[in-house]
Formats: sequence, structure tokens, C-alpha cells
Amino acid sequence: MNEAILEKLKVLAESAKYDVSCASSGTTRKNIPGGIGNAQGWGICHSFTEDGRCVSLLKIMLTNHCIYDCAYCINRRSNDLPRATFSVSELVELTIEFYRRNYIEGLFLSSGVVRNPDYTMERLVRAIKDLRTVHRFNGYIHMKSIPGASEQLVREAGLYADRLSVNVEFPTEQNLKLLAPEKDHASVYKPMSFIQQGMLENKEDRRKFRSAPRFAPAGQSTQMIVGATSENDKQILQTSAALYQRPSMKRVYYSGFIPVNSYDNRLPALKQPPLVRENRLYQADWLMRFYEFKVDEIVDDRYPDLDLEIDPKLSWALRHPEVFPVDVNKADYSLILRIPGIGVKSAKLIVMSRRYAKITGSALKKMGVVMKKAQYFITCNELPVHTVHEASPEYVRKVLTEKKLPKSKQIDQQQLSLIFE
Repeated sequence: MNEAILEKLKVLAESAKYDVSCASSGTTRKNIPGGIGNAQGWGICHSFTEDGRCVSLLKIMLTNHCIYDCAYCINRRSNDLPRATFSVSELVELTIEFYRRNYIEGLFLSSGVVRNPDYTMERLVRAIKDLRTVHRFNGYIHMKSIPGASEQLVREAGLYADRLSVNVEFPTEQNLKLLAPEKDHASVYKPMSFIQQGMLENKEDRRKFRSAPRFAPAGQSTQMIVGATSENDKQILQTSAALYQRPSMKRVYYSGFIPVNSYDNRLPALKQPPLVRENRLYQADWLMRFYEFKVDEIVDDRYPDLDLEIDPKLSWALRHPEVFPVDVNKADYSLILRIPGIGVKSAKLIVMSRRYAKITGSALKKMGVVMKKAQYFITCNELPVHTVHEASPEYVRKVLTEKKLPKSKQIDQQQLSLIFE
């Protein structure tokens, strides 16, 4: 590999690191005779960037030249930074060579917008089409669809990519227009609809013809930036809930705002990204997807933002002590899911195991229940400890958020100590 390609790789990999919506899960693409690679969503390796973000696959941009001047983007038109562009053949060759050396097992491909959305989208589609048809590459491919691209190009991309994604960026169009005046939500939601329609049509085709090619089998995803604008967590989660109503939407990613363009007065002056808030949003997102919570239960007009000290599930439980304690030997699955410290797997084990014997505290520990939290919200086939009613929500919160000293610094209460002035 010559020096020019390596220099381009260095520049474009650096430019791509701020997009977090690159998880490699949700698809299986088996190898075929004469082809190379497998896409096993659970077997793809991950690496980590300097700021601790999880990155999987070869995460690269086709180019970091861009016609847009978005305030939050490192690759904005007005920034003075090294620019580079891969040709389609260079990108394809780079991916294949990296795969043959066992550096990667797939590709996450995005790009700045050059000339116009259709021109950029056409080059991205050519790259993944060559990988699939010429080199018979069967590894995982996640491609960013360009907002404003035509339906024909989006449909063609879905035939070769495992997952397509379009970034919403901000929940409200007002703030999107503030920081990215050349963009609007219409150009984002339109390709989302193209992807969704393609997936639904493909589902019908595959019912009739088993040999019909798959269209974006891992669905689509999107990303929202957290902390750059004035939206509260309720607005963000309401947007996520609306997106999850689309049958093709698999993941909404939340990216804590990183102040890469601190000179722009439209952006907040942050010393570090709001990573705790980002984590709480992911936890709330998990509650909506797997724990049967609604947005209004997690955040409402009285509490529009998530509690940064405790997780959203515990926060909901402390605000609703009337629901507890829950008898794990009698309660239904939906109610057991709402107990802090009990996950989906543990809840299923509880429902299945209590058919054969009474559930006890020791059995709950073996099932993976976090008894430190759960003990205040449950009763089982034993004498109950202080529940949230006897102990009060304020006391439970204090106990669970109290930071304990390391064992080496803890005072032994049974040891006589002499206090000297």
C-alpha cells in the first residue's frame, strides 16, 4: 500500500470518528463458494477511539470535503483542516486488503457531501456494489445514506448494504436550522421512508420467492446529538419513540456533543461531552425497547430531564412507591420487569422457575438479580427487609447513591478506637 493511500486513510479515519451509529449487529450473511467473508453480527470485533467510544468495522469516509457548513461538524466547509478523497477503486481495494490481513470484518462507510447529494450517493453505492459483485465480499456493510438523495439510489444501496442510516441530528427542526441552515428534516425523513418502503416490499417478495435478494436486512438506524441545543430529554425521547414506530428502525444512537468548533458562538461552551446524560438516554431507550415503558412514564412535564444520579428505572420506582413492594411469586411478567435490579433475562427466569418452586432471595441472586436495588421493591418467600414504604423513597435513594470508601479506608466498627484532640 503506497504512502498516498495511507495518508488519505489517516485523514479520513480521523474525520469519521465522531459518528457513533456504527454497531455491527442484527444481520447474518453466510459465505458462499468463491466469496470472501462472513457477516455474523455477534462475532465482529470492536475497537475504541481515544475518547472511549466503541467503533466496529473499518470506519471510514469516502471524502471529508463537504458543501455544508454545519456548526457542530468537524468537516464543515469553513474549517481549515487536511482534506482527502478516496476514489471508488481505492476504497474497495483498501477494504479488501484490510480484510485479507484480518484487520477488519466489515465496513462502516460515510461521506461528506460533494457537489450534490445524488453525486455523493452514487459514488458510495458504486463502492459497496463493487465489493459485493466484483470481489464477492460477504462481510458486514453499514452505509450512511445521504440526506436528499434520490429514491432510486437509496433503493440500490439497500440491495448491497446490510444496514442503512440517516442522521436526524436534532429532535426539532428549529435547532437543526440554527446549527445547519442548509439542512431540514424533510431531506432526512424522505430517505428513511424510501428505506422503510424497500424493506416492506422486500419482505413481501421473499414470502413469494425465497431467492429474492434481501434489502437492508439489518434495518436502519439514526443518531441525535445531545447537549448542543436546548432540547430536554423528554423531547429527545419523544422523537426516538416516534422513530421506533417505523418497522424498519432498529436503533437510535445518542452522541454527546463534542465541542470541536469552539469558535462558533451558536454552540454551548462545554468543558467535556455530556457522557452521563448520554448514558442515561441509552438506558431510557432500553426501557422503551425492552421493558415496556412509555415516554411519559420515564419523563414528563414535571420531570422533563433524566436524573443524572440514578438510572431511569430506579427513578421511576422511587417516584411511584405505591406500585411496590411486588411479590415475585405472584406478579405478572410486565410488573416484574419494572422492579429495579431485575433485567429481561432475570424476569423470564423468575416467571419460568416459580412454576416448580417458591422463589427465595438466594434463588434471585443466582438468577442475576441485583439485590442491592431489588430488596427495597420486592417480597418473596422470606421475611421482607425494609421496603420502599418503610424506608421512604428519600432514604432508599440516599443509600443507593452513597459512595462507599475502599475497604482499606473503612473503619472497623468492632475495633476500639481512641480519639485524640
